[in-house]
Amino acid sequence: MHKGKTMGRLTRRELLKTTAGLAPLAYRPGSRSTVSDNRPNIVFIMADDLGHADLGCYGQTRIHTPRIDRMAAEGAKFTACYAGAPVCAPSRNVLMTGMHAGHTRIRDNSPAVGGTPELYHEGQMRLSLESSDFTVAELLKSAGYRTGITGKWGLGEPFTDGTPKRQGFDEWLGFLNQNHAVDYFTDYLWENEKRVFIQENREGRRGVYVHDRFTEFGLNFIRRHRSRPFFLYLAYTTPHETLSIPQLGSYANEDWGVTEKTYAAMVSRLDRDAGRVLDQLEELDLSRRTLVFFTSDNGAPDRPAPRFFRSNGLLRGHKGGLYEGGIRAPMIARWPGRVASGTTVSIPWYFADFLPTAASLAQVQSPAVDGRDVIELILGSSGPISERPLYWEKPQNGLKQAVRKGKWKAVRSNPGEPIELYDLEQDPSEGHDLAAKQPEVVAEIDAYLKTARTVSPNWPS
Repeated sequence: MHKGKTMGRLTRRELLKTTAGLAPLAYRPGSRSTVSDNRPNIVFIMADDLGHADLGCYGQTRIHTPRIDRMAAEGAKFTACYAGAPVCAPSRNVLMTGMHAGHTRIRDNSPAVGGTPELYHEGQMRLSLESSDFTVAELLKSAGYRTGITGKWGLGEPFTDGTPKRQGFDEWLGFLNQNHAVDYFTDYLWENEKRVFIQENREGRRGVYVHDRFTEFGLNFIRRHRSRPFFLYLAYTTPHETLSIPQLGSYANEDWGVTEKTYAAMVSRLDRDAGRVLDQLEELDLSRRTLVFFTSDNGAPDRPAPRFFRSNGLLRGHKGGLYEGGIRAPMIARWPGRVASGTTVSIPWYFADFLPTAASLAQVQSPAVDGRDVIELILGSSGPISERPLYWEKPQNGLKQAVRKGKWKAVRSNPGEPIELYDLEQDPSEGHDLAAKQPEVVAEIDAYLKTARTVSPNWPS
């Protein structure tokens, strides 16, 4: 943890020690973690723009995902898990900090005001995390975990305080900027704080599909750190945006367009490599000591291939919007011996819950965040789960807001405009607005929205 980083008047270390009502620290910084440590490893696999219905275990019939389907059969599948936001950067910010989109620093892919200068011309103006931001990687690192990330970061430009190495990750390989992340045959990546060139891709050559480099990093990270608790964040870039793949594989002869074949091949390659990670854990006898998550950063976009495969299933909307198709994500959790196999859970939770849940797994205190510890839900607790509001916003071009509380889902297109209200238990496609019939529910949500967020200088509303 970086000395002197602050949240308010307390350093981060002080905040961890003084958070009220939570378990005391089980790990003291500087102590040695041993093989007998019973805290689990955590592997978090994130797809990019993958709709929940792109997976066989969620109903897909055209794209083959046998390894992820098997992961669901061996663990728990969640049907009401939500990303942090409807686009990638704020969604990942929610995941890393445990704060919802109305409290995070990064609330959309590009700020309306300000931003970080582009030193390497990797894309449009972006916003970077700052030294005062606190991530799950910092929390786990302070607890003695070895932390690694590969793939797409999207939360900090080069040489800022927002890079992975300055936000709690010991090891890092991948894309800093999400515009750069659409280049599957890029000629360079960021490794820790350095830009490393891929000679096989220089001068327009296409010798290395960088998705494969991320898998190699993950397998190597697991192998090198198998004797101590570790946190691996595998933030894959597939099947995002600019569709590209070295081979179409089993889809080459399908009676589809090239775009659809490519998309399917990218999803299947993602499935294959998620399976390779699970196989590595099995070979190293780590499966029963490792909780593995698989999810996507938001819903699938409104593009030809996701439309062809009905990637968002029957859900309304798509990436960029706050209806269910934009924010509901696939989520699978596998931990043999701890997570009951073949279970399906419909209780809502979201990315903000990851940080306090990771703190519980690591037996350390969590700072006060918007998320909750949901480890009992993941482990299949039959106890009552209290309803609480889950919040999202999209601040570009106005302020769109959404809330889910229990079975109710509310959407408001702009402050002052009417609230739409849907009963997701009866109407998961959000086709019947019940606001006029449920004025008390609407009033309760309206009151919550007045206090749900703080004003951001980068997205003034």
